[in-house]
Amino acid sequence: MRALCVPGPLQRSRVWTSTISSLFLDQVQREGEATKHLFQLGVIPPGPVPSSPVPSEPSNLGADKAMPWKLTALLLFLAGVVSVCRARARTDLLNVCMDAKHHKVEPGPEDELHDQCVPWKKNACCSARVSHELHRDKSSLYNFSWEHCGRMEPACKRHFIQNNCLYECSPNLGPWFQEVNQKWRKERFLNVPLCKEDCLDWWEDCRTSYTCKSSWHKGWNWSSGSNQCPTGTTCDTFESFFPTPAALCEGIWNHDYKFTNYSRGSGRCIQMWFDAAEGNPNEEVARFYALALSAGTMSLGTGPLLLSAALMLPLGLLD
Repeated sequence: MRALCVPGPLQRSRVWTSTISSLFLDQVQREGEATKHLFQLGVIPPGPVPSSPVPSEPSNLGADKAMPWKLTALLLFLAGVVSVCRARARTDLLNVCMDAKHHKVEPGPEDELHDQCVPWKKNACCSARVSHELHRDKSSLYNFSWEHCGRMEPACKRHFIQNNCLYECSPNLGPWFQEVNQKWRKERFLNVPLCKEDCLDWWEDCRTSYTCKSSWHKGWNWSSGSNQCPTGTTCDTFESFFPTPAALCEGIWNHDYKFTNYSRGSGRCIQMWFDAAEGNPNEEVARFYALALSAGTMSLGTGPLLLSAALMLPLGLLD
């Protein structure tokens, strides 16, 4: 069973339906010979012998009646495979690095992380070099400028640096990974539940800084080599483009984050930044959502269908 459950690089949240279907169909094709063999060995009890007419080959009747039992065992086994594989997939979302351009393959200690990225030094998906670049405007990582509409207030810029550190360094975002087909990354995170205080502070500290777009994810003019405001746009305050904290946190990076009413320390929301001396609170949050995903996939997935089929098949013996 373990061999069936080993995930590939991008299979952390794969549905195993195709594998299960193939196993089931292959088994059905072999069912005749296998069932007859079990009947001959006496493993499967023969069906009732009718008084008239007497079949020329009674063993075939037993094999036909035994098929629901055989299929029941198969489906129960497959339901177990689905359950184990799904649980392993959800566990694999803990302590993982995103498959993206500047991320490490696996998290680990990084003693030389810079400034706002220091909280992740005990277990990071970013290198020291990357952490330094994350603090620079127009860094060599993405050539992206926060100050495309003039000088950004330092308090505002601090939130964007912390956002960068969370994105590049955190090993606790696995439950929200989504596969993407982009040149610079194969995964992103989507709808990460951001703590209320983080979003409110971000919006409050940036409301008087300037930008020209409500989504920074794409749509820039890159003709100069770094992002510039597209033709026809004008610079205005953050507050004009993001009238609420939720509009900023959810919209600016194309739904990387989800605004929540959960507070820091609740165990239900990701903190964009934290005091490393008090430990990483996002580890507990990731475990909570990974467990919820594990329970949810089995309650809504293939397992219950297989189990239901397994319980219904023996009813064929009552015909």
